[in-house]
Amino acid sequence: MTLSEMLVHFTWPDVAALTFLFAAWLGSGWLIENPVGRRKSTSILMRQYREDWMREFVTRQPRIFDSAILDTLRQGTLFFASSTMIAIGGGLALVGNPEPLRDVASDLVQDQAPEVIWEIKIFLVLLLLTSAFLNFVWSHRVFGYCAVIMASVPNDPDEPNTYARAAKAAEVNMLAARSFNRGMRTIYFSLGAVGWLAGATVLAIGTLVVLLVVWRREFASHSRDVLRRDDL
Repeated sequence: MTLSEMLVHFTWPDVAALTFLFAAWLGSGWLIENPVGRRKSTSILMRQYREDWMREFVTRQPRIFDSAILDTLRQGTLFFASSTMIAIGGGLALVGNPEPLRDVASDLVQDQAPEVIWEIKIFLVLLLLTSAFLNFVWSHRVFGYCAVIMASVPNDPDEPNTYARAAKAAEVNMLAARSFNRGMRTIYFSLGAVGWLAGATVLAIGTLVVLLVVWRREFASHSRDVLRRDDL
């Protein structure tokens, strides 16, 4: 099948829905990490607690508690990286044999598109899943950097570089968390991208639903209200 023959099966609504998907995915991530005005996202509010954690870590003896927390964070990234890898494998299996998926999707949209069209739509989901996987793997590695830096923090708070290294550990910890959050958001939008199998309208609706869920969790959730509450 030539390129012109494939393009016949993709309409302007498909282009508009895809543009909306990528704009929502990238735009929401930018706004969450760079909030406009005084309304901070949950991810930004958590940064202060990560900094406070590393300051408290300096004088906490023993430091096994901090090690356990960091290990939990690393296990979380490893779990999602493994889960995403399994999903990618399932997607590749569908690309190799798209007929079952084509039959289901054809029943939904009554579209007798060739198999290559369904493969392209699956590749969109795989693209997002691959991006999420890379973010989780990088997050896991950066949390490892954080562990090494934490181990280098002197036990004596009066040492000249004690709090400087603790601050460095906090910054690296925040970078790891940022990659983890990016991976999570990408998984959300990959679920919305599955809607393209049922048509451009479903893709747009799925993207909108995911965008609303992401926005609420970052800017209007009860968890965010708790984080904003002043400590006594």
